[in-house]
Amino acid sequence: MLECAKLTKRYEGKERAAVDSLSLTIGGGEIFGFLGPNGAGKSTTIRMIVGLLVPDSGSISFRGVASTRSVEYKKMIGYCADEPTFYEKMTGREHLSFLSDLYQIEESRRSLRIGELSERMLLTRELSDPISSYSHGMRQKLSVIAALLHEPKLLILDEPMVGLDPKASFTLKTLLKEYAAAGNTVFFSTHVLEVAEQLCTTLGIISEGALLYSGSFADLRSQNGEGQQSLESLFLSLTEVQA
Repeated sequence: MLECAKLTKRYEGKERAAVDSLSLTIGGGEIFGFLGPNGAGKSTTIRMIVGLLVPDSGSISFRGVASTRSVEYKKMIGYCADEPTFYEKMTGREHLSFLSDLYQIEESRRSLRIGELSERMLLTRELSDPISSYSHGMRQKLSVIAALLHEPKLLILDEPMVGLDPKASFTLKTLLKEYAAAGNTVFFSTHVLEVAEQLCTTLGIISEGALLYSGSFADLRSQNGEGQQSLESLFLSLTEVQA
């Protein structure tokens, strides 16, 4: 279970908090979609959860391990950034081998994982090429493989569908469903509301740093009347009221 309690983060020179006293609880087996307009605080929240930013106040824990216990906590996390960065001169395979060393994955196990994941994400042939030659979509695929490589218990993805072709998008959605069905936790942000509506078991909607809703789509729909059936209309209604 991922637990965030009253997370707050302010940036110097900004009057409004980027994230303001945000609390979330996300269980194992859930696919949690994190939705919000541009600048709502989604990426700041994600960066605090993965340890790239330190919150001004509040706490984060996963399976009872506090984020302040950095190494133990981070071993359980796989992270796919919205704009993944790499050592450009490495090949895709060298990058994955480097991460395997960091996570101390046994040689036999890493070969199996790299082979399985690259085949499913349609990147096997390109693993021998330098990353500098990769398209945006290929970099996104490599980032997804890297995030899943060490079999983390918590998978966090920031706009993972951007740049993926339809087949790769379908494969990723299938992988996320399988991953959650095994009892793991998926947390991802997206602007594609149709994907969130089809894929997520629970949703969080954030605007101007404040969490407006957390729960299932069915509950959100029932709370806001029978006339608004789509996630798009409910999302717009909530965020426009907040604005």
